[in-house]
Amino acid sequence: MKKLSVNLRIIGVINSPYKIASDVPRRFRKEISKIEIYKEYQQGLKDIEGFSHIHIFYWLNKSKEYSLYVNTPWDDIPHGLFATRSPHRPNPIAHTIVKLVEKNSNILKVKGLDAIDGTPLLDIKPYIKKDDIKKGTVSGWLEKLN
Repeated sequence: MKKLSVNLRIIGVINSPYKIASDVPRRFRKEISKIEIYKEYQQGLKDIEGFSHIHIFYWLNKSKEYSLYVNTPWDDIPHGLFATRSPHRPNPIAHTIVKLVEKNSNILKVKGLDAIDGTPLLDIKPYIKKDDIKKGTVSGWLEKLN
């Protein structure tokens, strides 16, 4: 099979109160982050303010080498990398859903983002509840922990 390569465009930068990875709380992130969309992509923000939440895709540019087996904070059993949310991945792409607090020109203020300051932004998509809420979901090995 022929290997493909991809080219990604950075469309903005995340300005966050978290300066290093250990500053980011695992859950219940209440701080406001600002996402600066580069001017050439600003028109793509038209109508975004009508959404309460948005999907944020970003590049973990400070990610370290990865392993295909990962120990998590929740148990002592190694799990396959793709069954975890470890930031150390072959392609360090991250995704989270955030509350959109405000849009001002090319700046989005959001709540709930887990990126560190200076993180490159790859994409934004609207959260659409009729498509994004999935019924009957199961959380794999995490189900056994509670």
